[in-house]
Amino acid sequence: MFLGIDIGTSGVKAIVMDPSGTVLGEGVGALTVQRPRAFWSEQDPDAWWRATHEAVLAIDPALRRGVRGIGLAGQMHGATLLGADDRPLRPAILWNDGRSGPQCAALEALAPDLATITGNRAMPGFTAPKLLWVRDHEPDIFSAVRTVLLPKDYVRLRMTGEKASDLSDSAGTLWLDVARRRWSETILDACGLNEGHMPRLFEGTGASGRLRAEVASAWGLESVVVAAGGGDNAAGAVGVGVVGDGDALLSLGTSGVIFVATDTLRANPSRGVHAFCHALPDLWHQMSVHLSAASCIDWVARITGASDAAELFARAEAAGPCCGPEIFLPYLSGERTPHNDPSVRGAFLGLDHDTDAGRLAQAVLEGVAFALADGLKALTETGTRIEALRVIGGGARSLYWGRIIAATLETPLTYLHGGEVGPALGAARLAQLAVDGGDPAAICTAPPVRHVIEPDAALVRRLSDKKQQFQSAYAPVSQY
Repeated sequence: MFLGIDIGTSGVKAIVMDPSGTVLGEGVGALTVQRPRAFWSEQDPDAWWRATHEAVLAIDPALRRGVRGIGLAGQMHGATLLGADDRPLRPAILWNDGRSGPQCAALEALAPDLATITGNRAMPGFTAPKLLWVRDHEPDIFSAVRTVLLPKDYVRLRMTGEKASDLSDSAGTLWLDVARRRWSETILDACGLNEGHMPRLFEGTGASGRLRAEVASAWGLESVVVAAGGGDNAAGAVGVGVVGDGDALLSLGTSGVIFVATDTLRANPSRGVHAFCHALPDLWHQMSVHLSAASCIDWVARITGASDAAELFARAEAAGPCCGPEIFLPYLSGERTPHNDPSVRGAFLGLDHDTDAGRLAQAVLEGVAFALADGLKALTETGTRIEALRVIGGGARSLYWGRIIAATLETPLTYLHGGEVGPALGAARLAQLAVDGGDPAAICTAPPVRHVIEPDAALVRRLSDKKQQFQSAYAPVSQY
């Protein structure tokens, strides 16, 4: 058996997989996000460890006893700042935190070659600008920093005692020379840091350490190898077989991501495309990233009084596509691709006296789909061709939403068995490769197909006008 652990934003998911890729058991530990000020998004790093412990112990002990390796996946970009005693100096600043906009401009001025070296523009979500914010606003904490870790790598430290990371997650810090797959002294120096502040780098299939004896005993395991793993999206790609040039997925989690594997680094920083290392050797990937996707569903369910997301989807389906003039801009936490605008916020447009909860719900489903279409266009501008998208994440549970997205993107969507646990499954597969070796293409295969949604031509036409209205509605906050 192989254990995959995904350190998410709203919770930690752990799964046990057999060598064929079949998920035999899973557990979850809940997490909450703290937003003490506008634009801020933080979590207590020790909460990740408590939730990991809860998720692992929720799995049948008989399955845990058979585990031969562990892999880690996790939310990217979070700045976890440790002092000399390896304890957190402050709450971790998360991927969807928008406070460091001014520091992004400062970093690009300090490091004019940033986009060339990293393949990306500076965005507030990335880790490097967060450290500049801490330097500017919390100088005592900055001077005490001895190590900077990403969220899953703090959990790794608690598991193994090792300070290590993988290349896919580390690419999202903006400190990595992405083409050369190593830390960039130039960008680190611009932030007042050096390689001594960074963890050791591994490919995602590398063995980064072994489970500490006391942790192994608490979890009912042997002291097994812990693989380097991957950032959540790269690990999710491994979990559904997106491991060859042109393979692509759509992740419908808290955020929304279109991910495509590439055999070379293909950057488009001016349009907010993310170009990172993959979790497998000699591969890279592109992403369009939308900070609010399934989180918009939870938000509108709350404000309309729906009991849960399922009730909200039912209301939207009862209303039907294009049921009213309402348009939703899903920028509840700002936006990355293609606008790179942390200050923009969400909005409903076109409300009238007949607007009700069903029409609001439908507008939210459409608005997220329209944002994904903006991201897809930014990817294809680089010459990338995407023939189909494999769907993962909690949003994969709604085939109705899938019909809207497929029509909006004019791209087939493939739903897979186990797709909703993609990152944890990918982490387990990276553990399998770390322990047993083998050909990643042979091991990281797509799970069986559950459902395919082809774009409906009539729905494509119905959504076309609203999609154009959506694309013309964005304006930076400074224009209001």
